[in-house]
Parts: sequence; C-alpha cells; structure tokens
Amino acid sequence: MDKILWAENKLPKTDNKQLAVMALDEINKAHAFHKSFPQYAPTPLVPLKNMANMLGVGSVFIKDESWRFGLNAFKVLGGSFAMAKYIAKQLKKDVSELPYDVLTGEKLRKEFGQATFFTATDGNHGRGVAWAANKLGQKSVVLMPKGSTKTRFDNIAKEGAKVTIENVNYDECVRMAAALAAKTEHGVMVQDTAWEGYEEIPAWIMQGYGTMALEAAEQLKAAGVDRPTHIFVQAGVGSLAGAIQGYFKNLFPDNCPITVVVEARAADCLYRSATAADGKPHFVTGDLKTIMAGLACGEPNTISWDILKNNTSCFVSAPDWVSARGMRMLAAPIKGDSPVTSGESGAVPFGLLSTIMQHDDMKDLRAALKLDKNSKILCFSTEGDTDPDMYKKIVWEGAYPSL
Repeated sequence: MDKILWAENKLPKTDNKQLAVMALDEINKAHAFHKSFPQYAPTPLVPLKNMANMLGVGSVFIKDESWRFGLNAFKVLGGSFAMAKYIAKQLKKDVSELPYDVLTGEKLRKEFGQATFFTATDGNHGRGVAWAANKLGQKSVVLMPKGSTKTRFDNIAKEGAKVTIENVNYDECVRMAAALAAKTEHGVMVQDTAWEGYEEIPAWIMQGYGTMALEAAEQLKAAGVDRPTHIFVQAGVGSLAGAIQGYFKNLFPDNCPITVVVEARAADCLYRSATAADGKPHFVTGDLKTIMAGLACGEPNTISWDILKNNTSCFVSAPDWVSARGMRMLAAPIKGDSPVTSGESGAVPFGLLSTIMQHDDMKDLRAALKLDKNSKILCFSTEGDTDPDMYKKIVWEGAYPSL
C-alpha cells in the first residue's frame, strides 16, 4: 500500500512579499463583510480531548466547516468576498461600504448592473460562487472536470448557475472558464488559483478564507489556547493553505506555529515543488484521480506558493487511505468527544496527524515536527459529506482501508 511521503521545507527563502496579502487588517475587513450576511455564524471548533489523550498530544481542535452558510464547505468565504471586492473596485468604493444589505439592494444593482462570474470547480468552490452570485443578483457559469459527481453538479445548478461537466481535468477547466470570461461582456473570472497576470481576484479569495482562520484563532483563545503549536491544513492549488499560513504568520510573526501542508498523492504539486528544491512551482498533469476531489489540482497558486515556500514547515503527499482513516475516526471518535462529519478533502489533515502519532514508521516525521504531549494542534475540516454516497462507502462500508 502507498506510504505517506514528506519533505521538510528547505527551500531557498525570498522576500516574503505575498505575506502582505493576508495582513490582519485585510482579514478583519473580510470577517466584517461575512458577518453582515444574515446566514453568518462562526463554524464550530470541536475539541477532541479524549482523542488527543489517546494520540499522546496535549490537545486537538477541528475547525468544522460543514456548517458554513448551510453549504457544507468553507469555499463560499472566498468567492463571496472576491465578488464584493470586485464590485467595490468597479464602483470606486471600499468593500467596507458594501455589506450584504447594500450589495443586495436595488440601488446598487442599478449602479453596478449585472456581471457574469465564471469559475471552474470540482464542487465546493463552484457551489460557493453560484450561491453568492444568486444572493447578490448576479449570474454565474461553472465548469466542472470529468468525473465530477451528480450530487455536486445538482447542488451548483440549484443556485441558478449554468453548469457543465467537461471532458478535461480541473486545470484545463480553469483555462476554459478564463477564456469564456474573457470573451463575455461583463464576464469576470473568479478562481481560487493564481497565475502570472491573474493575481488580484485570487488574493481577495484568500483574504475571504482568512475569516475561517480568524474565527479559529478567537475560538482557540476562548478555549484557553493563546497560540496553537501546530497547524495541519490541506492543499489543492494551495489557496487555503497559503491563506491559513499567511494569517497565522502575521498573527504570530516571531513564533509562528509549525505548519504542515498535506496534499492528495495524485495531485501533490506543492510536495513535488518542495522536493525539487529550486524554489519554483512544479506541476502535476493527467487525470489526477483521487477520492479527495477538492484537492485534485495540479498547478500551484503563485501567490500561495510564495507564502508557503517562505513559511511552511513541512509538505506531505498522502494516499487516499489517509483521508479515509480521518473520515472514520472523526465520524466515530472516542466516547465523550463530539463526532465531526468530514468529507474526503476535509479529513486528510486529521487522518495524517493520527497516522503520524500511531504508526512506528512515521516516528521520524513525528520527531521532525516536535509532536508530543505538549502539542496543541489545529486541524481544518474544510467540508462535510459533499459526496454523500462516497461518504457512506468509506465510513459505513470501509472503502479505502488504512495501512
């Protein structure tokens, strides 16, 4: 069975200029914007006290994004904030002047008109963009890669988006959506990855994700943890990982938590970029087949890569069984701990943590990360059961068994 691969970050450091994208005042603006939505509530930070004790660490907290805006995933935070920032820029306003009630009002609609927001997605990001466009009275077009599930397709279509499943992988879908946006009047590409010449909107999306990091930091403090010692976060293109890394580096500039970025083996572009050791992003091509559909992205976000290569502690490439293990353990934790419904892309950080602490062949990584009884660990569960059939297959029927 596939083993977990890992690489400590020994990349050459640069000027860290993209860290400013996640400046604390920008994240406070994003948080204020999200709080203006009538659907807003902070998602739970679930303490797993008994699990932590069993694993031999001080504490484990799971940020459970299955409760976000009723959409079962965190992605809406990025798309909605990017749309608001785009509209604010067109109207020469600051985003703080456009809370939800203003953005959805008749006056703004007359002032701004209607745009069509284009995106590519494996499910969660597209649903978030479609939902936000719907709420803000805008149009959306969503392209999905081959192999996308009917459930995820239907959830996007329900929000009024024009949705198609294309016979190409995620990265090709991104290029197709960008080309369509470029030739559509008032067409705007809202993508959670960046490339040369397309960095402003992805930066806004990352700032939107900062709301989740800010909430987690506040919730940890309320639970008596002023600063986590370790953060485990998943990556596809790396936008979320870069946002989390950037926020906590800005929050704790002199003592940043040890951060572990974990990817799906089939799409481990950041891990490969780390092992190439030349400081440049490296791509993974092909079908990118993995149960972690939300992480099936082979081309790193340029902004995020800059943040990660300068600040992240370790990059990990995880086979599918690591995620499946995390899903099962979170669904049925130790008595006294609350269960968490975590999907294939959501559970891999915790699956990795539990494997590191329980498998002898991971002791070198355990030592490298300084994981012990004093560790206070924050994991992000970025989605719930967004593919209910696959969730049942894994959690109830034991698909993708652990090592």
